[in-house]
Amino acid sequence: MLIAALAVSTALAACGGGGSGGGDGNQGSNPKIVAPVPTNQPATQPGSPPATQPVTQPNGGQTPTPVANQIAISVKQVTPGYFNQPTASVTICVPGTTNCQTINNVLVDTGSSGLRLFSSEVSLALPRVVSGSATLTECSAFGSGSTWGTVASADISLAGEVAKSASVQLIADPAVESIPASCMAESPSDAAVQTAAELGANGIIGVGLATADCGTYCVNTTANNVYFSCTASTCSQTTAAANMQVANPVGQFAQDNNGVAITLPAVTTAGLTQVTGTLTFGIGTQSDNALGTAQVYTVNSSGEVTTIYGSDTDTDSFIDSGSNGFFFHDSSITQCAITDAPGFYCPASTLTESAMIQGVNGNNVSVSFQVANTDTIAAAGVYAVNGLATTAPPGTFDWGLPFFYGRTVYTAINNASTPGGTGPYFAF
Repeated sequence: MLIAALAVSTALAACGGGGSGGGDGNQGSNPKIVAPVPTNQPATQPGSPPATQPVTQPNGGQTPTPVANQIAISVKQVTPGYFNQPTASVTICVPGTTNCQTINNVLVDTGSSGLRLFSSEVSLALPRVVSGSATLTECSAFGSGSTWGTVASADISLAGEVAKSASVQLIADPAVESIPASCMAESPSDAAVQTAAELGANGIIGVGLATADCGTYCVNTTANNVYFSCTASTCSQTTAAANMQVANPVGQFAQDNNGVAITLPAVTTAGLTQVTGTLTFGIGTQSDNALGTAQVYTVNSSGEVTTIYGSDTDTDSFIDSGSNGFFFHDSSITQCAITDAPGFYCPASTLTESAMIQGVNGNNVSVSFQVANTDTIAAAGVYAVNGLATTAPPGTFDWGLPFFYGRTVYTAINNASTPGGTGPYFAF
């Protein structure tokens, strides 16, 4: 179990753990930190089957006909007060039918795995996944709150790629009892993220390192605090077979299924009202997703690299598009004085800092980054901005969305074959 990101609970408050937006629903002009990496998801899952080979089909080893493998992502205002949130449109269908619906403004998260949509946004009658005589329900713990909802089956369509009969979480589904206190307690913030307003998006599409959100632990362990068998009034913990778990949709594609690449334009600390980039499926499977000269940084079993910042060696370090700022510990940087932004950095002038990212494979690179004044950012009326940063527990360094600006960042799925070696890894 890994607390892989930092939390923000209410307004601008930042505390330990990964998470989605503010828990108080306050939609003021100040930014919310969004870092939705589940606390219950390791990057690698011993015993999980390897991802489908990305280039060849099993029937004679013939190369499949390429399909469209790229969708647009936007960083813009979705909900007032939420900054640096990359979102995309996701199409879901009742499995095996053309009865489909497109959900806009879904947060693109390389720090988690699986599609999670607020049930209030889904008009389709998706079949629920059954556990015994009840409905399979999931508690997914994020740093700033847990999501709770039923597991349903859907065909997920992204560009020309389809994940058939994939398990998705329907957050706050009224078909089962409301989120229990024990689920909220799984999050470091002891809170719930149960509405689109609290997240600042209509859902989360996790395209991270792992193939599934729990893996063999939930296959073999009943008391996992992740999966439950629920009726409208009662719930009990249960195991969940691998094919029932909410899983990374990319790993379920017929091709282009070994990872993703996110490309965003450069953004300064002055910020912009909106930027548009791309989410490309596959690594080295088509001409538009070649790894090229990108350096590979392998991760440990928890999905972490090491960041060396000043005299600190931060072993709880990761690259996460779902976090909307840099999260790290530096007591020498002035923090904001405003009461709704505790922990955020507010230096008198923009700072240029440097840190070294080192992979488990020994590859390392020095990265320059900026720390801007959060008060100034909040007053600027921009939604894509570099330099947003907040404090974190010692030993933690979260390279959030500002790291992606001006780069192409690759995320390779666990056990998947790629030109850069077998995943999981980050590359840029």
